[in-house]
Amino acid sequence: MAQAVEEWYKQMPIITRSYLTAAIVTTIGCSLEIISPYNLYLNPNLVIKHYQFWRLVTNFLYFRNMDLDFLFHMFFLARYCKLLEENSFRGRTADFFYMILFGATVLTGIVLIGGMIPYVSVSFAKIIFLSNSLTFMMVYVWSKQNPFIHMSFLGLFTFTASYLPWVLLGFSVLVGANAWVDLLGMIAGHAYYFLEDVYPRMTGRRPLKTPSFIRSLFADDPVVVARPANVRFAPPPEEEAQQN
Repeated sequence: MAQAVEEWYKQMPIITRSYLTAAIVTTIGCSLEIISPYNLYLNPNLVIKHYQFWRLVTNFLYFRNMDLDFLFHMFFLARYCKLLEENSFRGRTADFFYMILFGATVLTGIVLIGGMIPYVSVSFAKIIFLSNSLTFMMVYVWSKQNPFIHMSFLGLFTFTASYLPWVLLGFSVLVGANAWVDLLGMIAGHAYYFLEDVYPRMTGRRPLKTPSFIRSLFADDPVVVARPANVRFAPPPEEEAQQN
């Protein structure tokens, strides 16, 4: 059993493995009181006035208490982050890292701006960890890129992947979780999907092109398609051969 888990962990792509490891280590460290969550949460005043810039990163690593909700989000992080990196971003590690960076930036910006808007600032002030939102963003992006895959929710009913974020949002509401957390992930995910997939098809321009300095951080392996052995190609038609 331990060997199977070890093999599963080693086979994970680099970004998924790194994020999952950091999230688990951080959450366990807080549960054992080795790390204090008060040093990790997103606090604009401490970031700006006291230069505690690490909070812009650490608030994406802590998943609260190690309970059923923690296992639930670890499953979705391991599954959909891995599916995106291995399929949609296969051979494009830098692009995948940039997607996560874009999502984290959008989520942080929404919370900071929302905290300055009257009537809704109280709701945004309660969102001090964005780890769940970033995980939900990955689920949303995967669902938009794989909309026709059939899925089942707890064996109760089936649906296509395009409805997965809405099903999970409804489940969060039923169990009493903060719906804003999932909605923020959907907003960030839709912003990425529109700018990366929809807008380029409309205009021919790609506004989310990965910067060269980020590409230099990753050495992507080229995707090689092996040619089957003993395959012979038919000669060109006689008329075409004479024209050449």
